[in-house]
Amino acid sequence: MNKSIRRLILLVCGLAAVTPAVAADAPYPGKAVRMIVPFAPGGPTDVIARIVAQKLSESWNDQVVVDNRAGAGGNIGMGLAANSPADGYTIAVVSSSFVVNPTLYAKIPYDPYKSFVPVTNIAASPNVFVAHPSVPAKSMQELAALIMKDSKKYSIATAGVGTTPDLSAELFKMTAKLDLVRVPFGGAGPAVASVIGNQVSLGCVAMPPATQYILAGRLRGLAVTGAKRSSALPDLPTMAEAGFKGQEADTLQGVLVPAGTPKAIVNKIAADIKRLLAQPEMRQRVSELGFDIVASTPEEFAVQVKAEIEKWGKVIKAAGITAE
Repeated sequence: MNKSIRRLILLVCGLAAVTPAVAADAPYPGKAVRMIVPFAPGGPTDVIARIVAQKLSESWNDQVVVDNRAGAGGNIGMGLAANSPADGYTIAVVSSSFVVNPTLYAKIPYDPYKSFVPVTNIAASPNVFVAHPSVPAKSMQELAALIMKDSKKYSIATAGVGTTPDLSAELFKMTAKLDLVRVPFGGAGPAVASVIGNQVSLGCVAMPPATQYILAGRLRGLAVTGAKRSSALPDLPTMAEAGFKGQEADTLQGVLVPAGTPKAIVNKIAADIKRLLAQPEMRQRVSELGFDIVASTPEEFAVQVKAEIEKWGKVIKAAGITAE
């Protein structure tokens, strides 16, 4: 073998050895990223996902495309995300249904511990009890009295069976010993619309999709389920202040990626979201929607997921709630 051929072989081998390293060091994402939202447009998860997707697109200089895949209480979208390639180009933004559904459903298309890597809990929002302005009740105590007087006249819209607003409505019903029919919709957006249109006179939903309508007078806010009042609706009492203790609940807005996604990508997504949420403009925008920014680390969010699965599992079993 002459020297020229030997040099050529060595050059080719050297390039082969270097190329993977160069590819591995290529900046992420470098192409479009799909952000799966397992609910209909207009709900709280969709609202927060679109805000984050827009800012990530600007930061990454690559498009983050929101893909709404509603159905089965979020299971369809979460199942789709669980079975997507673990390459960082599929992100799921989920609500508390992620931690509720493992108990609520006999079978789900994902394992909450094995199918995903928790990235961050973006933000959380308390739930809010609302009424159509034609309902004569101005407080939760008045509402309870009204329902007791004529239970057949009232029903309450929620974002779906087993969502935290749905569980909050059930807990209120159990605590006040009310004969109140829950009407689960396929997301907070449709539930809010049903109360605005007075198809269902009452509602319990996460705050973000309802806040603007409460401020505009198209819905009457009665109480929030947070441990403290919300800065977005400071005039609304907490459920404890309204006379119903032990009703605290919120709706998380978490980011997940399929199991097996490289840790460096997981950490980058978490860090970039946290950095964006720290911007004054973003903090104000998120707060005005009724969210409290969390921006937890992957490790912190993993701990929260485990705790929430156990917490809501106990509530669901005690109430005997099952998905239809």
